[in-house]
Formats: sequence, structure tokens, C-alpha cells
Amino acid sequence: MSRRVPRSRVPLVLALGAALTAPLALTSPATATGRYGQYTVSALKFTVQAGGRTCTVDADLYRPAGADAAHPAPAVLATNGFGGSKSDGSTDAIGKAFAERGYVSLVYSGLGFGRSGCLISLDDPAIDGEAASRLVDFLAGKRAADDGTNAHFVTQDGPGDPRVGMIGGSYGGAIQLATAAVDHRVDALVPMITWNNLAYSLDPNNALGSGSVPGVFKWQWTNGFYLIGEGQPLLEPSLDPSRINSLACLHFVTKACDTVRTLNSGSYPADKTADMLAYAHSVSPVSYLSRVEAPTLLVQGQADSLFNLNEATATYKALKAQGTPTKMIWQSWGHSGGLTDPASGELNLSQGNLDSSYVGKRILAWFDRYLHNQRTVDTGPAFAYYRDWITDPGRTYATAAQPPALSRKMYLSGDGKLVDNRKKVARGSRTYTNWLISTSHSESSLTGIIGLPDPAPYDTPGTYLGWTSEPLTRTVDVVGAPRATLKVVSPKTERTQDSGNAADKLVLFAKLYDVAPDGTKTLVHRLVAPVRVPDVTKSFTVTLPGIVHRYEKGHRLRFVIAASDDAYFGNRGIKPVTVVSAPHDTGVLELPVAGGS
Repeated sequence: MSRRVPRSRVPLVLALGAALTAPLALTSPATATGRYGQYTVSALKFTVQAGGRTCTVDADLYRPAGADAAHPAPAVLATNGFGGSKSDGSTDAIGKAFAERGYVSLVYSGLGFGRSGCLISLDDPAIDGEAASRLVDFLAGKRAADDGTNAHFVTQDGPGDPRVGMIGGSYGGAIQLATAAVDHRVDALVPMITWNNLAYSLDPNNALGSGSVPGVFKWQWTNGFYLIGEGQPLLEPSLDPSRINSLACLHFVTKACDTVRTLNSGSYPADKTADMLAYAHSVSPVSYLSRVEAPTLLVQGQADSLFNLNEATATYKALKAQGTPTKMIWQSWGHSGGLTDPASGELNLSQGNLDSSYVGKRILAWFDRYLHNQRTVDTGPAFAYYRDWITDPGRTYATAAQPPALSRKMYLSGDGKLVDNRKKVARGSRTYTNWLISTSHSESSLTGIIGLPDPAPYDTPGTYLGWTSEPLTRTVDVVGAPRATLKVVSPKTERTQDSGNAADKLVLFAKLYDVAPDGTKTLVHRLVAPVRVPDVTKSFTVTLPGIVHRYEKGHRLRFVIAASDDAYFGNRGIKPVTVVSAPHDTGVLELPVAGGS
């Protein structure tokens, strides 16, 4: 029940940077006037040491009118999404939007992108984080740009300690956490639509407690990014020599290429799997959040099959647990959807509509509090989420002290029904089997990115099992990540799952549909939960991707487990699966229902 309007390229720019523009050619500061004030823009270069390499960082400095040593202003630091540069629509807009509001803005092309040097290192805190820290040195007055330009007009909290916040999305989101982990001078963060754990993002295993068992390769998204990175000469001719690694791994650090090759092999031998997981964790906030002290406003997108709501939730919980001030917003848009804009009234970074959108106002309040030190500013509730079924633009967001807990249970009956009482479960068993090709479709991850239509989700009979509820007697608002506890029977998997190669374990995909009275099925934001079952002889629990969705009165819920999904790698070999149900022993679906309805 979406109210979306024709949309621009915001998620696209954040994710893949396909709408790159030529870097701003400035030989001297250029003066511009925005809606809220005047500022000058200067193109700068910085030579920095990062990860044992010497790198050139290409940046633009936006200086608000009136900012000088006698009248300093706090600073905002930002960089691009993957494949972008300082000059792409959203990054450039950040510089302008905050400069005209009185902030010193420094926006730069991340390492390996635009005209910045060195290799793509996936926001590694020891490389990308250190490079960003050298830019904080510039804002602190501890160093100059390569041409001698200094920034002696930034508010300082102490000698060498500038008042600086960071904002950006996707690749430009994780860099904030990486920077704050290595440089505690950063005062405020606004990471948007970014990851918590790249192992989960690119090779997700939604089985709780799966430990070292790898997940299911998200091949479309991963290879799309990989090709963007390796294809940099096509996007940026005359590359800096520091951006060349080797013929076997052109523009990424070697470990990143090794990880992609392991994933594409479809094989998970123990030694390569351990190396892959260790590297993915090392460049992910999950491994260094304990070092992040800067107050953090997390903004994650509901329409996002790359970095889903579960990632922001994991980061939020970790920061809250250690006492780092943090709040979380689930906005409408993320990486999914391709050439589309935020819903009407939502924050649009390329337009810089901070003052007229809920999320934008929250960001401004966050920086007022932590960069202007306005201690009486209300930074909003701990948790807020966009509701696409609300037509009043002023009421699209609901707020709460925390995400709703799992509060409603439904049971998988042997006759294919999804029932609300264990006593209603009928005894029975049903079986599906996978084919050697994929037989289910959730999304074509990159078709929207390049403007092509995507077929509706489907499952091929005989290759999935579904359980459907009775028509709902009232609306049910699901806000958060549903959870399913399952037990399957797969004798063929039992014989192979302990082979020493995790690829021999069973793979399945759990998902939740909304079925309208006319039979139309909706897979909310095309999200699925890939699972590599740790041990088919034991029950296991699956956490589905978080959603915000109203199931209308008269609609039915349909829970499905499918053998495959064409956006992911699947089973190795044919592995029939049987699900047995009985009143005392059956699968359970739990839903986080808002308002206790």
C-alpha cells in the first residue's frame, strides 16, 4: 500500500554512484549563495598515510560566509557512497546544505574513488578511518592542505580538537563509524543505510546462533559492487598509480578480492571460510563498535535488500548497551527500488530538503545538540519509523521508546494453515525439493538500478512450502523482524552436512507474504531470509528481515520456506526437505506487533 511517487537517483547514487559527475574544477575559491546563506567552495588535495600507503585525497571545502578565526563554526565531514565521488549528487548536496546553514563542510572522494588515490578497502578503520582522521587534523588546524590552505575557522573544543560531525549513506555511512573508532575527536555521527556486518550483508545466514557456519551468497549485489570497483578505469580515466594493485586484483585490497572469489566459488572449505569471515568482520562496525563514543543517529531504509533493518538494529543495540548516545530512524527508502526517489515528504539528500522532512529535521536537531552544544534541543524519540499506509504527510512517522518486541505467535499446521493456537495444529507432513536451477524469485537486485522492470516474486510448485492464515479480523501492524522456529527432515543433507565443507549443508529461504482478498500476494520490499541450516537434526530459529507493514483487515499472512532464490546461490545437489507438524511439536512464527494489536 505504497504512496510512492516517481523517484530520482538518491539510493542509486548512495549505493553504486552510477550518476557520477565530473569533479568540480576550481582554481580559486568560488562563491555561491544557497537558500539559507552564502559560502565559498575550494578544491583541495591532501597527501595522507593510510594502511602503509601514501594516498592523495581529493576534497572540496565549503566555508560559510562570516566564518573566520574570530567567528569559528562547527564542521561537517562527508564522503561518497560506493562508486561515487565528492561531486556526485548527494555528496555535493551535503556540502552545500550544511555550508549555507553555517557549518564548515569538507566533502571528499573516498579512497579508490573519484580522483582520490589508493585502493578500495571497504571502509577499513585502519585504512579509510585513518585517512579520514587526517582530514580531522586539517579541521583541527594541525595540518594544511597540500596547497597550504588551512582551516583556522572551525570551532575547537580544545587544542587540536575540532567540533566535527559526519553524515552520509551506505559506504559513506560505515566510514563514520570507522573514523569514530580511531579518532575520538569526532563529536556526532549520522550513518544512513549502511552495514553492521559485511558477512551478514553479502553472505547472510539468518539462523540464530549459526556461529562460524557461513551464509548464502548474495551474488547479484556483491558482484555488482565488485564490477563497479574493478571497472574504475571506465569511470575515472588516468588513475593515480596508487590505485592499482595487481592484474589479479585491480583496485581492491587483496583480501577483498580473495573474499569475493571464495563467495563466487560456491565452496566453503574451513580454512577459506575462516579467512573470509575474519576479513569481513574486520571491516565491519560489528568488530569495532566498542570503540565508538560519538553520539550516533542511525537512519536505515525499509526498502533495502542490501543492508536491511536488522543491520541498524544490531548497531543500535550494541551502542545502547555500551552507553553511547544513540537513536534510530527507519525511513522509507534504502538501496532497493533503483531509479526511485524517497516517498513524498521524505528526506532527499540530492535536494537537501533538511528543513521540510522528518528525518532532515532530526538530523539538524542532532547537530544542533552535539555540534552547536545546544543542550536544550530536543533530538527526538529513541525510535521512529515510517508508515506507508498513512496519508497525512505530517503523521507518517510513529515513535516509540524501542522497537516492538515479539508479541504474537502463529503455528505451522500440517494442512498448510497458519493458526493462532497450538491446539488447532493438524498432524501432517509435506515435502518439497530443490532443482539444480533456481525456482523462486524475490528480486533482481540490479534491474531497478539500471532502470529495468523486475518480475513479481514467485515460487515454483513443488519447490516450496507455504502456510496461510485465516483472513484477519482487524489490522495488524508488524514493526520489526519476525522470527520462525523450524524443524525439517532431510536425510540426504544428514549424510553430507558434516563433510567439512559448509556448502554441503542445507540452504532454504524463509519469507512472509501479505495475501489480499483477491489473492494478490505482496512480498514486503521483496525481502527474504536466507538460511544455511547449521544441523538439520536439530530445530533452528530464523530471524527474518525487519519490516514495517500493515496487514489490513481481511488480508491473510502467508509464511513460506523455499528451496532457492535467484538473487542468491543455493543448494549444492538435490536435497528433499520434509516438514512434520503435530500439536505438541510444530514450527512457530512470532511477529513484532506494534500497539499490541
